[in-house]
Amino acid sequence: MNTSNSTSCEPVHQPANIFFISIYSVIFLVGLVLNGFTLRVYFCVAQRQASSSVTIYLKNLAASDFLISLCLPLRIINFSTKSTLIRQVYCNFGASAFYLNMYASILFMGYIAANRYMKIVHPLGNHFFQTARAAYITSIFTWGFLLAMTSTYVILSLLTQNDQGDLPGMVSCDVLHSKQLSLLYKIIHTCSAAIFLLVLIALILFYYNTSRKLSLAQKNQPTSNNSKKLAKSQRNMLVLVTVFCICFVPYHLVRLPYAFKKNLFCSWNWWFFYLKELSVLVSVLNVCLDPLIYFIFCKAFRAQMSMRRVFNATESPTQVENLDRRSSDGRLNSLRNLRKSSIISLTKQTRVL
Repeated sequence: MNTSNSTSCEPVHQPANIFFISIYSVIFLVGLVLNGFTLRVYFCVAQRQASSSVTIYLKNLAASDFLISLCLPLRIINFSTKSTLIRQVYCNFGASAFYLNMYASILFMGYIAANRYMKIVHPLGNHFFQTARAAYITSIFTWGFLLAMTSTYVILSLLTQNDQGDLPGMVSCDVLHSKQLSLLYKIIHTCSAAIFLLVLIALILFYYNTSRKLSLAQKNQPTSNNSKKLAKSQRNMLVLVTVFCICFVPYHLVRLPYAFKKNLFCSWNWWFFYLKELSVLVSVLNVCLDPLIYFIFCKAFRAQMSMRRVFNATESPTQVENLDRRSSDGRLNSLRNLRKSSIISLTKQTRVL
């Protein structure tokens, strides 16, 4: 690959940019369709039912994934253009919104796992953290915390951003950082890494304790209903942990060293920069993999995916008219039978008199 117009550590490889543009475009379309359908299920179909705590967390997870999908077009444009204005808009708003929703997804996946584990520990669901009220409070606090942290970064970025002129080879936003913003950038990455690490440890502990309870239950009563429920919970937790590790572990293994020791890795030429970009690409895959979590954790989602519900939802107008006609005919027949029975009873009474 030919390299030209490199700025700082970030090289310009046109074939690599085309690769990222193509993959992000596919993920954008797939994620938009899947998460749009999921939001329709949660807010149009499942809204008629009482929301449980896990459903509330799943709604927020679907919303964060949908917002990540909406952030991808600006990232695609950032790869494809040399406009300084587009780059500044992306760095100030697009990237901030992208990472905000990424960590919202991380936290809500942790909440879902904690909720399912509490269901194992307290199967009657009488603990406060299993209630819908606790889920609403946790969700509001989570979005408020992430919005406050992101808003601080955006405001400081707008006030202190360096004017570098034309940036023909840049995809990264680091070159626009002032000293104050660079310090805040490292603080935010440290906090974000701590959040990720806490959620990862919690997921591993939840899965380990669930597996341990399952092995003990199978030793005591191998064919009991409790053992079957624990086995199902273990499988569900395994899916959640697997999706989480596939999407977010590579990103944090690469991104944190890149944020703190970028100048050190500049001597390794272009490959570490594209390794970081690949880890971001893998993290975005969660918008396509999370519907698997919705399917195994939400009954309303599984019901909507069943063929019978699909056929009922797409029922033709003539079928609806036929059903209405049958119901109206049934009501007419019942009224006629009632009238006949009343006439017969009146004639009998007159005869007796």
